[in-house]
Amino acid sequence: MIIRTAEEKDVPQLLDIYNYEVEHGCATFDLTPKTMEEWMGWFYEHNVDNHPLIVAEEDGKAVGYASLSAYRPKEAYKTTVELSIYVDKDYRRKGIAGKLASNIIDMARKRDDIHTVISVITGGNEASCLLHEHLGFLYCGTMKEMGMKFGKMLDIINYQLMV
Repeated sequence: MIIRTAEEKDVPQLLDIYNYEVEHGCATFDLTPKTMEEWMGWFYEHNVDNHPLIVAEEDGKAVGYASLSAYRPKEAYKTTVELSIYVDKDYRRKGIAGKLASNIIDMARKRDDIHTVISVITGGNEASCLLHEHLGFLYCGTMKEMGMKFGKMLDIINYQLMV
C-alpha cells in the first residue's frame, strides 16, 4: 500500500467511497449523495494552506483517504482543523485507516499553521474511537442525538489532539 497526496484522478474513487457511506453508513450525516461537481469543489479546497488530502493506494486504486479540513469558518479557528478518514468498504479492517491517520497527523505536526486537530465521530463507532485514543487524541465529550439517519437519532463523540 502506498500513502500519497491525492490527485485529481482519484476524485471518482473518493466520491464512490464517500457516497457509499452517505447511502449505507453513519460516518457522515449527509443524507444525499454528492455529485461529481460538488466533490471536485471539495477536492480543490484541499492540498492548499493547512488542509492536506492523502490517499491510500492499492493496485493503482485509491482505497481510502484522510483529510484535514476547516473546522469552522470564523478566522480565529484557522489553526484548528477537522480530521476525516474514509476507507472503501472492501478494504476495511486491514489497518488502512490507522496508516492514513498516522500519516496525516505527522503532516499536521510539521506545520506551524496547525495547532489542534478535531475529530467528530458518530456514536457507536468503537473502532474509530479506539484508533483516535491510540493516536493520542483526548475524548472531549459526547453530544446526544445530534442527527437522524436511517430513522435513528445519532450521537457525536468529540476528540481533540494538540499538535
